[in-house]
Amino acid sequence: MPTILDKVATVELLREEFRQLTDLCAELDAAQWDTPTCLPGWSVRDVLSHVIGVEAGLLGEPAPQADVSHLSHMKNPIAEANELWVEANRGLSGEQVLARLEDVTSRRLAALDALSQADFDAPSWTPAGKDETYGRFMRIRHYDCYLHEQDIRLALGLVPRESAPDLASALDEVATGLGYIVGRRAAMPEGARVAIVLTGPVPRSYFVQVDGRAAVVDALDGDPTVGIELPAVRFLRLTGGRADAGVAPADGVTFRGDRALGEQLVANLAFTI
Repeated sequence: MPTILDKVATVELLREEFRQLTDLCAELDAAQWDTPTCLPGWSVRDVLSHVIGVEAGLLGEPAPQADVSHLSHMKNPIAEANELWVEANRGLSGEQVLARLEDVTSRRLAALDALSQADFDAPSWTPAGKDETYGRFMRIRHYDCYLHEQDIRLALGLVPRESAPDLASALDEVATGLGYIVGRRAAMPEGARVAIVLTGPVPRSYFVQVDGRAAVVDALDGDPTVGIELPAVRFLRLTGGRADAGVAPADGVTFRGDRALGEQLVANLAFTI
């Protein structure tokens, strides 16, 4: 069933996220702009260039011409398209990149503000599939930008920003993939009963049962065979495929039940492309 989201609330999340990214980067010096992040080949500047590129594309701007043949970490066509914007901006100063972000996001927000709820509910292609709504696409955009804000923060040695509204929306997006994560990515065995407990500003518990296929359920048939408990922001990092420097996948995770299967689950939570 297509996802229906409140247009005003979703746009406000994006508005605040764009503001957070702008404020975070407004005081960076040259060395900080060039700080490597956990994302292969990307500095803080490159992460911001990626955000700019996606929003510019949504405004209808054509992708820039850039030679990315020297890059080896791209795994799919979407990654290749992302690199065009990043590579094209590498000659810009941090201040120029920030000015570009402010320009692009202000125009995107004006376009979003002009949409009606019906526009938000209309069918749209999304990174999660084509049979969805434009509102779902915008929730994915918020999720992506929120993760990238944390990429920048952690690269600079700052603590994550654990805003309850941002975490709640991002977790709602991740929850749509829990069956795939548990059944396909982590390959939990037939009959497994999985409990994922998240702590922090937005405590949540998810239950997934494998019965022919993995499915999210309201309650498990019995005690969990696999249980993990971890902070919500750490869960987002793992499901987003982030391998943060000096942090092992199991760090900060409490295991219950079958420890080996729990470690297998934690090592295979990533589901983003």
